[in-house]
Amino acid sequence: MKATPIDVDWKPELSIFAYEPFLRSVGDEYGWLGGMDHSGKLRCILPYTVVNKAILRMVRFRVQTIVVEEDLGIEEERSFLNGAMEFFRSIKADMIIPATTNTIFRTYPDGADVAPYGTYIVDLELPEETLLGNLSASHRRKVRQAMKSDVKIHGGHEYIETAYNLVRDTFKRSSISFMDFDSFSRMIKSLDENVRILVAEYEGIIQGCIVVPYSIYSAYYVYGGSIPNPSVGSMHLLHWEAIRQFRSQGVKRYDFVGTRIDPEAGSKQEGLKAFKERFGGDLHQGYMWKHSLSPLKYKLYGLAARLRSGGDIVDAERHKLKITK
Repeated sequence: MKATPIDVDWKPELSIFAYEPFLRSVGDEYGWLGGMDHSGKLRCILPYTVVNKAILRMVRFRVQTIVVEEDLGIEEERSFLNGAMEFFRSIKADMIIPATTNTIFRTYPDGADVAPYGTYIVDLELPEETLLGNLSASHRRKVRQAMKSDVKIHGGHEYIETAYNLVRDTFKRSSISFMDFDSFSRMIKSLDENVRILVAEYEGIIQGCIVVPYSIYSAYYVYGGSIPNPSVGSMHLLHWEAIRQFRSQGVKRYDFVGTRIDPEAGSKQEGLKAFKERFGGDLHQGYMWKHSLSPLKYKLYGLAARLRSGGDIVDAERHKLKITK
C-alpha cells in the first residue's frame, strides 16, 4: 500500500475531525494521506496535522485511518501506515506523537511504541426506547431524578466561555493543564455548526457542560466539565439529551471518546470507564501509538513529557499491551 498526499474532500459522512477548517485550526500544517493499492485505487484516508514547537516537528493524528473500501485488511492498513511513516520522514517530521483520545487505530506501523486503548460507542440508529433501556438501572434512575428535579438543558455557542471555564476548572482539579481560551475558541469556531455546547442548569446555577463535535458519521464527547458538586443526575441528563438530539438529527453514533483498558481498581480512570459504559454503548478496542522519526528529538520529547506530566498516554498504558494481544 502506497501512502500519498491527496486533496482534502470532506463530506458529512466522514468524521468531523477530518474537516479541513478543523485541521487548519489545530495544526501548523495539515493534509490527507491516501492509501493506494497497486492498481491506484484509493482504499483508505489518514488526515494529519503537523505541530511545530521549539525545535520539534511533530505529527499528530486527530482521527484514525478512515476506511474507504470495507474489505481493507489489518495487514493492508499496517502496510499503509508504514508508508505513511516514510512520507513523514520525507517532509522532515521528527516524530508521531500520541493521537487525540477519540482516535483508536486498528493497528500500528512497524517500530511504533504502542498501548491498548478503547472507547464506548452508542449506536444512534436504534430506537429511542431501546437506547433508554440500554442505560444501566442507576443511570436511568439518575436521568429521571434530574428531570424530576427540573434540571434544565440549554445549548448554544453563547455558552462557550461558561463551558471553557467549567472544563478548565475540572481539569485543574485533577492537576491536568488545559488549552487557553483563544485556542479553545478557535477550535469551536472552526467547527461552525458542527459542534454542540450543552449545559445543565439547576435552580439558576450551571451545573456542568459537554462539548460535542459531530457530523452524520458520529458525535464525539470530547470535553466535559462540572462544578465541584453538581446536582444529582445533571451530567447523566446532559448526555442523555445529547444522545436524543443527535439521534433525531440522523447522526449514527455517540462516541464517549476514550477509555483505558483494565484501569486500576478504585482509580478515577475506573470510575470514568464505568460512567461511560453504563450508557449502554459497545466497547471498541484498538491502539494508541507514537513513532520515532528522529531518535534524538524523540528522546527529547519523551524527557519533556516525563518532566511535564510523568509521560504521555502511551507511556502510561503501554505495559498493558500483552493483555490485548
